[in-house]
Amino acid sequence: MEFSAQQIAGLVGGTIEGNPSAKVNDFAKIEEGRPGCISFLANPKYAHYLYETQSSVVLVNKDFQLEGKTEATLIRVDNAYETVAKLLTLYESMKPKKKGIDSLAFIAPTAKVGKDCYIGPFVSVGEGAVIGNGVTLHPHVAIGDNATVGDNTEIHPNAVIYHDCKVGNNCILHAGCVIGADGFGFAPTAEGYEKIPQIGIVTIEDNVEIGANTCVDRSTMGSTYVRKGVKLDNLVQIAHNDDIGEHTVMSAQVGVAGSTKVGQWCMFGGQVGIAGHATIANRTQAGAQAGIPNSIKKEGTAVQGTPAIEFRNFWKSSAVFKSLPEMSRQVYQLQKELDEMKKRLEIKD
Repeated sequence: MEFSAQQIAGLVGGTIEGNPSAKVNDFAKIEEGRPGCISFLANPKYAHYLYETQSSVVLVNKDFQLEGKTEATLIRVDNAYETVAKLLTLYESMKPKKKGIDSLAFIAPTAKVGKDCYIGPFVSVGEGAVIGNGVTLHPHVAIGDNATVGDNTEIHPNAVIYHDCKVGNNCILHAGCVIGADGFGFAPTAEGYEKIPQIGIVTIEDNVEIGANTCVDRSTMGSTYVRKGVKLDNLVQIAHNDDIGEHTVMSAQVGVAGSTKVGQWCMFGGQVGIAGHATIANRTQAGAQAGIPNSIKKEGTAVQGTPAIEFRNFWKSSAVFKSLPEMSRQVYQLQKELDEMKKRLEIKD
């Protein structure tokens, strides 16, 4: 599918500098641009690529100042990053979607499947499960008994939805993610650890995206919740009875211990760890590898480090930490000199 710069500018409300008839049929990073591709420039660090890219069209912000000659046609927009995201979404929506149930799929007699679904080979849909309209289940997906999957949700290969769990509308679950495995619940006894049955479920609300090999555990009782608009990266662990607030995002390898309530619009960098039974305020931000041992009560708090402290204090502390070896030597030297002074005073007495 091919579009001209003029057509694209019309779609995104942009203004053209260069050839309005320039044609594109693919996307490329600006540093890897090829003729016939559209790229974007949002980060000033990549500005130098604009003057050497082979891409035919480049999206730039309206206030971007050219510092040299470029062969590409520019389309100026309010926000180049947001605009390319919209174009990618449009491009993806134009791809033909598979429909139909593969002959190698298994669907239990009591399961219900909506209209315009695609159910790939070796998919298993359990007894009493409900699959909404326009759902895509890629090969080897397993949907447990009495589980529900909402309209227009896409589940990638080898993902597992355990029994009774609920997945909302317009969700994307990537390969190998597991929704509804048992929470990590064991009671210590004289003979060892006795398993506590996890009889709850997981509820995934609408417009959630869950990355590859991410796990959301079922609750001991009630439900573990991943609220609408949440985005979880690959290899994230959400423990039993957690409640992850609306539009919160978590990067790879974040771990949230059990019975923790995370607020709305929070952001967590890679490998952040959050202790159990904590409450995290709305719009909390935690830098990579932060360890959060207890609740954060103030909305909009930014933390870093382990144990996590306020972001600015962390960087001040880091500056001091670099100087600790020299400061330690100085303290020992001062202590030595002080001891010598005391000895001299004792001799005089």
